[in-house]
Amino acid sequence: MSEAEIIQATPSLQTASTLKADLQALGIQAGDCLLVHSSLKALGWVCGGAVAVIEALEAVLGPSGTLMMPAHTSWNSEPSHWQHPPAPQDWWPQIRAEMPGWQADTAPTSGMGVIPETYRKRSGVLRSQHPQVSFIARGPQAETLIHHHQLSPAFGENSPLARLSQLSGKVLLLGVNHSSNTSLHLAELRAEYLKKRIKSEGSAVFKYGERHWIEFKDLDYDSDDFFDLGSAFIASKPKSLMLGQVGQAQCQLFEQNELLEFAVDWLKHHR
Repeated sequence: MSEAEIIQATPSLQTASTLKADLQALGIQAGDCLLVHSSLKALGWVCGGAVAVIEALEAVLGPSGTLMMPAHTSWNSEPSHWQHPPAPQDWWPQIRAEMPGWQADTAPTSGMGVIPETYRKRSGVLRSQHPQVSFIARGPQAETLIHHHQLSPAFGENSPLARLSQLSGKVLLLGVNHSSNTSLHLAELRAEYLKKRIKSEGSAVFKYGERHWIEFKDLDYDSDDFFDLGSAFIASKPKSLMLGQVGQAQCQLFEQNELLEFAVDWLKHHR
């Protein structure tokens, strides 16, 4: 959708102040520790774009709140797993040999949308040290959330997702559905189900000032059923779930721990 089409589809101007009011009405509170998955286009035309969205989120959270977003770099991964699009097999060795090494302060996000990519560049934002699935955060709990992000399992108990759980954090799906909900990968690791598989992974990193290709094992994460899982979670009507609109976007706000408890049980019975 072009910018002109977005403007035509937006009945009223969205600004940082209107988004702030919508976020407060949805139930976000000052002092919350909040993980946000987002789509800027879903909000309609916003005056100031991603910058205005970030300002609205941080204004609602206040100085005592902490904002976290995914900052994944899917381009820095084992090329034999690439699907959208796949890489020709005869390219794989050269990709492994020459993919630029990941650096926290320069590596651009991939597939996360313009809001996380804009947030990544803001002063004071910290980034976890994972070459594929890093997270970014700013606020009093940022260091707690992102420190020592274990290489594997990437979404496990030594990850920002698990630390958000320890802090009784919340998740906001801002114009996206549960297919984009990374917390469900932590549920995959915690759940017992028959289809669980381990796969080989790889990434380019800097070690001791030199670029290296490293290989490691991790869970073969699978988000194909996350939409159905999320629909079942909504239907269960958890106490913390708030559904509403921010700008033109349909949104969900909920406590991460309530989602995790539901998801672990759901995966056990549906995989």
